[in-house]
Amino acid sequence: MLPVARATRGADDVTVDDAPDDRDTLINENGVEIVSTPTTIAHLKWTAERTFGDLGLVKAVVDLERRVMAIGGGLHVDEQAALLNDGSRQHDVWGINLFPDQHGSPDWLEFDSTVNLRPPINRSRSVQDPAVQARVLEVVSSLVQG
Repeated sequence: MLPVARATRGADDVTVDDAPDDRDTLINENGVEIVSTPTTIAHLKWTAERTFGDLGLVKAVVDLERRVMAIGGGLHVDEQAALLNDGSRQHDVWGINLFPDQHGSPDWLEFDSTVNLRPPINRSRSVQDPAVQARVLEVVSSLVQG
């Protein structure tokens, strides 16, 4: 199970015992986990299964400044809220989709989320700025081990 460093622990957060790692996994009432230390593809696959069954999808929101990501919510907005409640700032967070079964291919990460809509900076669900895309990839790569 994974350790999750958080500024605060909510009253409704639970620790789960069936995660595929040997570290603690803290999940809030919306199913969101904040990942602040490296996790594994196996953990992402477990998260995909518990969230969306056989779709093989993990919604994630990445904080570029704090270098953390929230995973496991049914909606990106749930993960965004978890990060904002944990001290993130709105302009630092970007939504993505991860496909753990495709890790290592260009299709494993998709820049698509309504939390990315922020006119006039970003007028699309996709992350339009290549520099922001590169930073998101850098944070995700530092947090996910093959």
